[in-house]
Amino acid sequence: MSRILITGATGKVGQTFLRRFMVNERFHGFQIRSLIHNRRLPEDPRIEQVHGDIAERDVVAGLMEGVTHVLHLATCKETPERVMDVTVKGMFWLLEECRSSPNFQQFILVGGDAGMGHFVYPHPTPVTETQRHSAYPGCYALSKVLEEVMLEQYYIQYDLNGCCLRAPWIMEKDDFKYTLSFGDDVFGGPRWRDLVGAEKSVEYQRQGTIPVLCNAQGEAILRNFVHVEDLVSALASAINHPKARQQTLNICMDEPVDYRALADYLGKTRGLPSVDVRTPFHSTWLDNAKARFLLGWRPKYDLKRLIDESWDYVRSADDPRKVWYPG
Repeated sequence: MSRILITGATGKVGQTFLRRFMVNERFHGFQIRSLIHNRRLPEDPRIEQVHGDIAERDVVAGLMEGVTHVLHLATCKETPERVMDVTVKGMFWLLEECRSSPNFQQFILVGGDAGMGHFVYPHPTPVTETQRHSAYPGCYALSKVLEEVMLEQYYIQYDLNGCCLRAPWIMEKDDFKYTLSFGDDVFGGPRWRDLVGAEKSVEYQRQGTIPVLCNAQGEAILRNFVHVEDLVSALASAINHPKARQQTLNICMDEPVDYRALADYLGKTRGLPSVDVRTPFHSTWLDNAKARFLLGWRPKYDLKRLIDESWDYVRSADDPRKVWYPG
């Protein structure tokens, strides 16, 4: 019997993964166990929900009973008081249980390009899986480096079967539209309002102006994204895939978002104005060739689909916009 443990199951990736996992014929024989901390999933007979703190060894030991696969999604953002408990101690207890379990088969980690410096540092060539880690300032990026390094060391020390799917900023529903808002409803960073000033931001918001993220020289920046549906399809591909063993794989769009092309498309299709915003950031190109080659995975979202679905998304009354983490 196969049983998958999902940490962070109530988040954006976790909920999408569960929805698709449960209707995928490949996984009909799997039982599902989810670790719940603050939120709950809808009741479902196939999903066992366990409340507890991943930082507690006894909790993790109980969770891992009979588990064959682990999908580790639980994370913290810029919360120094919790980040090491969740992303270091919690992952350590999971890995310790995996290496000693007679049932264990595979550990899958969702990593992040924050550990590669995102757009904070210059990247003169495409970012591949062999590039050294380069976390930007803050505890979140550091935690993503520590997660990946810890998993790699378990490969070396114990020949653990695992893989890391490294994702950039994950989009769903109307997220992408709100990454471009000059208002306080902006999703993640940069906070355009802080860059252009309160007076200009009010006018830009009223006009629906699209910010063109530029570097210090005024050149439009390339920035990496992935739609949650593409990430989840990669996760499904990696489960029990022999070529995923002990691999780190970049999971992202085939090409990063070009902010100039983004503004031009919205200008042509929706008549929206745009304005250049100079920043200290840099273009990056996350290379997904390894995942495409090893897993046979292909992302379905390109720039136009990402834009159109976000702008066309209409929220129902029972689907309020909630941002549990800002970015």
